Amino acid sequence: MKLSDINNLSIDNIGSWPLPVKVVFALLACAAVFGLTYWQDISPLQDELAVAQGREIDIKQTFEFKQKKAANLVPLKEQMADIKETFGDLLKRLPNKTEVAALLVDISQQGLAAGLEFQLFKPGAELPSDFYVELPIEIRVVGNYHSFGNFISGLSDLPRIVTSHNIHIKANGTDGTLSLDTTAKTYRYMDPEEEDAEQKHAAQAQPR
Repeated sequence: MKLSDINNLSIDNIGSWPLPVKVVFALLACAAVFGLTYWQDISPLQDELAVAQGREIDIKQTFEFKQKKAANLVPLKEQMADIKETFGDLLKRLPNKTEVAALLVDISQQGLAAGLEFQLFKPGAELPSDFYVELPIEIRVVGNYHSFGNFISGLSDLPRIVTSHNIHIKANGTDGTLSLDTTAKTYRYMDPEEEDAEQKHAAQAQPR
């Protein structure tokens, strides 16, 4: 077949075309139909598939995250129960308002039992914080190192929480004795009325 024969072909007389030309024309027509179908139908579906695959990844990650949280739920509940129990035990070691006076007596008795002489025993102003109130006590006692050790140890062994801060020891004149200055801090839990008042005060103090 010559090039001039191809130029003389008419679309109106396809049936008379040579077989090779018919085959090529059919292949081109099929390619055009396939391309048009892909552009109109398959391409949007592929875009939707890509979006769906992206959502699938997000859903899988969310599922794995929630699955890990669910797997840790029982240990977390057990840990929370232990924390509540420990917190309850610590709370029991905080005196209420009516028990503070007896605790102050216990502190002074610890000093006397250690053989110390009190020169200063001055409870300060209460300092509210969250659910408890801190009570600082300025203390100055006279004695020796051994007595001081027994006193500090006795404070830590009290059934109620008492902590010692800013311990300072110095010679007490020329008689060979020593004086110890410290701030003992004890704590009591707030009554419900005090806690409500403190929360209201904190809310009012926040800048608006």
